[in-house]
Amino acid sequence: MKRTLSKLTKIELREVWEHEALDFTNWLAQKENLDALSAEIGVDIKLIKTEANVGKFNVDILAEEEASGRKIIIENQLEDTNHDHLGKIITYASGYDAEIIIWIVRDFRDEHQKAVEWLNEHTDEDINFFLIKIELWQIEGSNPAPKFEIIVSPNEWAKAIKTSPSNGELTDTKLQQLEFWKKFKSYVQANDTRMRLQTPRPQHYYDVSMGSADAHIDLIVDSKENLIRCGIYISKNKDLFNFLRDRKVDIEKELGESAEWVDAAVASRIKIKKQVSDVFDQAEAEKYFAWLYEKTVLFQKVFDKYFREFKNLKK
Repeated sequence: MKRTLSKLTKIELREVWEHEALDFTNWLAQKENLDALSAEIGVDIKLIKTEANVGKFNVDILAEEEASGRKIIIENQLEDTNHDHLGKIITYASGYDAEIIIWIVRDFRDEHQKAVEWLNEHTDEDINFFLIKIELWQIEGSNPAPKFEIIVSPNEWAKAIKTSPSNGELTDTKLQQLEFWKKFKSYVQANDTRMRLQTPRPQHYYDVSMGSADAHIDLIVDSKENLIRCGIYISKNKDLFNFLRDRKVDIEKELGESAEWVDAAVASRIKIKKQVSDVFDQAEAEKYFAWLYEKTVLFQKVFDKYFREFKNLKK
C-alpha cells in the first residue's frame, strides 16, 4: 500500500527563542529539557542555577552530575561559534572547577570544532568537553521539535589510554573493566529504558544516580577478590549516614539481607556483595549484570524514601 509521507521543515531558532538568555536558557533549564540533553550525551544533569556569576561574567547554566556531584557548565549560543564564546567556556570552567563543559550552538566553524577536540585530547580523563548543535524541526505545521546533535564529545578510550601509567596503554584488567561496564550498560538499556547510565570507563567502579549530590549508588567489579558489589556511597555527609544507620534494622529488612556499614573519614558506604568464581567469565556475565541491575533497582527503591525523609527533617 502506497503511503503519503510528510516533509520535515527546519525552523530558525530565533523564531521560537527570540532572546538567548531570557528564552532559550530558561527553556533549557526546565527539567524535561535538561533530561533530553542528558539522554543525548549520557550525563545526568541536575540544575543548580541559571546566570551564575563568574567574576564579572555569567555562565548560562551551572549544573552538576547527579551521581558524582561533578560541576557542569552549559554555555548557549543561538549563533555560529566564535572566539568570544570559546574563551568564555574556558573561563567559566576554571571559575567553577567544572569537569563537564557543554557548548550548545546554532552552527559551528571548523576551527572551533578542532579547538574543542584539541581540548578533549589534551586534558585528563576528568575533564570533558561537548560541542552540541541545536536545531528545530516541524512536520507540516506541527509544533517545532528540538534536536540535539553531538558534534564533539570526549573520547573516553583515548583519554584513559593517555592517562594510564603503563606506556600509554590500558592494562588487560582495565580493558576487561571497560568491556564489563559497556556490556552492563547495554544489558540495562535493553531491559529498562528509564534508567539513565553514564559513559563506561576502564575502572573497577560504576556510579548510578540517586538524584542526590550527597549520595549515589556505587557498583563494583573486583577482579582480585572475585566479587561484585552494590552499595550506597555517601560523600562528606555524616548526618545522612548516621540517620540511615539509626534505621539499620528496617533498611536491612527491606533489602532482604544484612549489609556492611562502613563509616570512613570522608566517604561512608552501605554495601552488599556477591562472591563469584571469575568476574570476567563471559559465560556468567549476564547473571552478574542481572544481579547488579536488580540490586540497583532495589537500592533506589529502599533508600529513596529515607533520603526524602532526611531531607524533610533538614527543612
